[in-house]
Amino acid sequence: MEQLGIIAAISSAREKNKVLLIEKNCILGKKILITGKGRCNITSSLNMDEFINQIPRNGKFLYSCFKNFTNQDIINLLKQNGLTVKKERGNRYFPVTDKAQSVVDCFINEIKKYPNIKVILNTQVKEICVTEKKDNKVIKRKINGVKLINGELLECDKVIIATGGKSYPQTGSTGDGYKMAEKLGHTIIKPVGSLVPLTANTNICKSLQGLSLKNVKIQIMDIENSKKIYDDFGEMVFTHFGVSGPIILSSSAHLLRYKNVQELLKTSKIKLIIDLKPALDINTLDLRVIRDFQEFKNKEFKNSLEKLLPKKLIPVILKLSEINPNKKVNEITKENRIKLVELIKNFEVTITGFRPIEEAIVTSGGISTKEINPKTMESKIISGLFFAGEVIDVDAYTGGFNLQIAYSTGYTAGLNI
Repeated sequence: MEQLGIIAAISSAREKNKVLLIEKNCILGKKILITGKGRCNITSSLNMDEFINQIPRNGKFLYSCFKNFTNQDIINLLKQNGLTVKKERGNRYFPVTDKAQSVVDCFINEIKKYPNIKVILNTQVKEICVTEKKDNKVIKRKINGVKLINGELLECDKVIIATGGKSYPQTGSTGDGYKMAEKLGHTIIKPVGSLVPLTANTNICKSLQGLSLKNVKIQIMDIENSKKIYDDFGEMVFTHFGVSGPIILSSSAHLLRYKNVQELLKTSKIKLIIDLKPALDINTLDLRVIRDFQEFKNKEFKNSLEKLLPKKLIPVILKLSEINPNKKVNEITKENRIKLVELIKNFEVTITGFRPIEEAIVTSGGISTKEINPKTMESKIISGLFFAGEVIDVDAYTGGFNLQIAYSTGYTAGLNI
């Protein structure tokens, strides 16, 4: 189980229940250790009512859970265990230590406060067992235990599936929860990667591999229908396969849900437009280029852009501008200069697809919310079966929202066991 399983265990233990936390990994909280690049973006500072707007799929389903356990509740839990938080750009909360391990340590410390919680590591559940009983010709199904991979049967009357999705399988999230839930009759909405890097026309991206751009503006465009799918401002990075970084990951969640996106990707109709100088409008940027050209008027064009652009980007811009790189700056025409300015304001990359789900930050899809009671997280199909976190068909944008979903659904499930 991931971090939400810990919160569910704590919540249930507070209700005086006897809790068994089964973890397939050798440590607790393995997935949280890699969140926020190892720093853990704990949650967002937004009002909890605003969280719904950050969850493009089934956000309203989480209304009750968010009321049960808020962003302030998780901050208080950490504070009670000796860890304070700090707010950074984009309403993001991080631990003051800048270490995800500090968050995991707090959760483990909290668990130790409850003698009614028993933790079993390096143990995997193979299946969830149920009993069937006829009541007025209606078959009622109820939890009666779990069977481990080694064949051992553990009796219980309530189970919370908090196994995560299919992203980052090295942390233990390998889709086990989907298989168990589907075997019990639940509908699984096909899991796909969300908050995932994008593949692109690799000639440009390969030559720019490793280049990180800060404070740039991007637009994801459907050029066939002249529609803007997404825009953002912040940091991105070029990779050998395409593009990644915070604003690219956020864009993927929107692109994933765009109508006919796969067909548009196949026909090269999805474009990433990067404004490399968003602080300057096109006229101001033109004046800036004119000043640089005056300063370097006796240099060759290829040596005139070092003050304006990152060094790694210059050869690509030179090629795309179609200006002879050996041409003297004082010989460049106004038309050439305007084309250069427009290129800097509209640097175009053709998007070809999404990286595999294994590279996604979160999974989109999972157990249908129609089959889960939103007030308790209990299955509508089997009595005593509960769900929490990424295994459910809910996912959010970046900014700590997905972790808050984990805390809130885990807490709610534990509260109602």
